[in-house]
This record gives sequence, C-alpha cells and structure tokens, in this order.
Amino acid sequence: MKCYETVWEIFNQCANNQMRDVFFDEIEIDDPEQFIRNKFKGKSMTYEKEVLADGTILFHIDAAWIRQRYTFTEI
Repeated sequence: MKCYETVWEIFNQCANNQMRDVFFDEIEIDDPEQFIRNKFKGKSMTYEKEVLADGTILFHIDAAWIRQRYTFTEI
C-alpha cells in the first residue's frame, strides 16, 4: 500500500461566492481510482483522471451536480 496526502475540494455552486470547502488527510491505499469509486458509490458521478509530471494524481469529479476535485500526492 502507498501513503498519500489527499486534498478534497468541493466547489461552491452559488453565484458570486468563490469559496470552497477544502479537506486534507493522509491515507494508505493501493488504488486511488478505486478509492474515488468507493467514496462516491451510490451517487450519480462522473470523473476525469489526470496524472501530473511529478506523479500527483488529480480526479475532477461531478457528483450529484456538485463539482469537486481530489488530489493524491504520494508521501
């Protein structure tokens, strides 16, 4: 299993409000993509996976009409 620092951002849909909820955590998992599927299980969800040059993994998520982003950085 690998250890990741995660950042979960939930973007605000309200007009004229650019604030977002941001949560930080450290988790040990084998597969970040499976983690995302399990976290949003049972919800209407689509996502795009992006891998940056430094190995950071980003998931751009639309779940129940709320835009979110999950970032996994191996530590």
